[in-house]
Amino acid sequence: MTIIIRDGGPDDLPVILGMLDSCVEWLVAQGRSGQWGSEPMSENPRVADSVAGYMGKGRTYIAEVDGVPAATLTLSDAPGDYLSHLPPPGEPERYIHWLASDRRFKGRGAGAALLTHAAEETRRAGVGLLRVDCYAGGDGKLVAYYRANGFTPTETYTSGTNGDWPGQVLARRV
Repeated sequence: MTIIIRDGGPDDLPVILGMLDSCVEWLVAQGRSGQWGSEPMSENPRVADSVAGYMGKGRTYIAEVDGVPAATLTLSDAPGDYLSHLPPPGEPERYIHWLASDRRFKGRGAGAALLTHAAEETRRAGVGLLRVDCYAGGDGKLVAYYRANGFTPTETYTSGTNGDWPGQVLARRV
């Protein structure tokens, strides 16, 4: 098995939305619809706009496993506007958006390879702080995944239309 990380671009948007749909399907099958709901994300125009917007503000990477797109993330200079109420870190940072993997590749290391790549890119840019935020509800497996990949929880927050979506910001020194 070979993992290659390449730059992503606008032509990859359908592939990225397919990865997000795969995640939703997998989460729903486990009874864990709290993170992203139960409907395909590709059917929500706001999601496509969000993914494309971050792609325009940052740099998107695609991890391919044996030549097949398996995972993605976008790296930018700041968190999303939904976190504007949190105090800024007080130093330059790189921020991870929309990390997702096609669940057919679960356990093959594509997501971890992307996180390592994001840390390396952050370090190459002369920036010492890499951050990400994620769903902190349910069984806590997503926060545990980031912790296992070198991130430390920092601030918590709530989001969503009713303010009932629990989130966690995590940071990694690089």
